[in-house]
Amino acid sequence: MSSAKSDLIVDVDLCDRSRFGAGPPHEVFRRFREEQPVAFLPEPDGPGFWGVFRYDDVVDVSRHPQRFASAPAVFIQTPKDPAVTQELLINQDPPRHTKLRKLVNRGFTPRQISALEPHVRAIVVGLLDRAEAMGSFDLVHDLAVEVPLQVIAELVGVPHDERHQVFAWTERMMSNDDDDQEAQQADAQAAIGEMFAYADQLIASRIDGDGTDLLSVLLRADVDGEALNQFEVDVFFMLLMNAGSETTRNLITGGTLALFEHPDQRALLAANPELLGSAIEEMLRWVTPVMHFRRTAQEDLEIAGQPIAAGDKVVMWYSSANRDETQFPNADTFDIARTPNEHVSFGAGGPHFCLGASLARLEARILFEELLARMPTLAQAGDPVRLRSNFINGIKSLPVRV
Repeated sequence: MSSAKSDLIVDVDLCDRSRFGAGPPHEVFRRFREEQPVAFLPEPDGPGFWGVFRYDDVVDVSRHPQRFASAPAVFIQTPKDPAVTQELLINQDPPRHTKLRKLVNRGFTPRQISALEPHVRAIVVGLLDRAEAMGSFDLVHDLAVEVPLQVIAELVGVPHDERHQVFAWTERMMSNDDDDQEAQQADAQAAIGEMFAYADQLIASRIDGDGTDLLSVLLRADVDGEALNQFEVDVFFMLLMNAGSETTRNLITGGTLALFEHPDQRALLAANPELLGSAIEEMLRWVTPVMHFRRTAQEDLEIAGQPIAAGDKVVMWYSSANRDETQFPNADTFDIARTPNEHVSFGAGGPHFCLGASLARLEARILFEELLARMPTLAQAGDPVRLRSNFINGIKSLPVRV
C-alpha cells in the first residue's frame, strides 16, 4: 500500500493553517473531489493521513464505527496527553461510547431542549438590548459568543459570574492560532489543567446534592454499576463546555456574514420569515463550523476503490462533503430555501452524530428570529478577522452597526 501513498495528484498540505486564512479552501476541496477523492496527505511530525472528500464516502466512513474507529483520537494528530484523550466521549467507540452517551442524553432530550426556549429567548433579548444601546458592536464578542456560552453553562451548572473564565479556557484549547505550535499546545494543556481544577471545585460542591444540572446528573450516574470517577467527570465537563460554546457561535457568526454577503437571500428571509428553518440548515451547510474529524482504520479495507491499511488515519472533510455537487445542486450558491439539505455539519449519522444538534438549532433559530425582527438594517462595519485553523471554521471578530 505504500506505493499508493506516493501518488498525490493534488499536491496540497491541509495541515498548513495559512491555507485556511480566508476560510475553507473550497477550490482545493473541489479539485480533490474531482481528481483524487481519497488522497494520502502529509502531516507535520506524523505518518500522514487519508483525506476523504466526497459526500458519499464521508457518510460511509461515519456509519461504520466497527471499521473506522474514533479511538485513539478524532483529531489528525493524536494529542500528547493520552489520559485525557482516551476519556473524551468523541474519542470512544461502542459499547462504552454508547453507555456514556446515554448518561448525557438525559440533558438533551427533545423535551428538555424545548423547555429551554423561554430561557434562551430571555438571554438573547437581554444581549440584543445591550447591543442596540451600543449602536456599534462586535457580533462575535457581544452576541455570538454569549448565547451558547450562557446556555451551556446554565445546563451544566456553572455559576453566572464564573462563566467567562470557563470560556477563556475553551478559547485557549480550541481557538488559539499562535504560529508557535509547541507554545500553542503547551498553553492548551495548561488550560485543560486549570479547567479540571475548577471542575473539581464544582464537583466538591455538588457531590452529595440532588441538583438537576448535567454535572449533578453525571455525579449520580453509573456505567455498568460503577459511578464515574472524578477524572471522567472532569473530561465530560471539558467536552460539554467546549462543544457547547465554540461551534454554535461560529454558526451564528458565519450565518450572519453569509446574509451580509448575499443581500438577495437576506431580503428573501426578511420577506418570508417562515424560511428561517431552511435558512439555518443552509447556514450550517455553508459554514460547516467543524471542518473535519478523523477515524482510524481497524482492518485493511477500501474507500472508493482506494486501498487503506489497518491503522491508517482517515480524515473526513465535512467542508468538502457539504459542497459536493452530486449531493447539493449549485453547491457554491447560498440558497436559504434549499431542500432537501442533508448536510453533514453535525456529522454524517452513526453513533457520533452531534449530541447538541437540537440545542444548536434552537439557539440559532431564536437568535435570528429576534435579530432580524429588531435589527433589520444591521450592517457590517468592518472586515471579519478569521481564525487560522484547519479544524474550526471560526471568526474571531466581526464589527457591525445598527
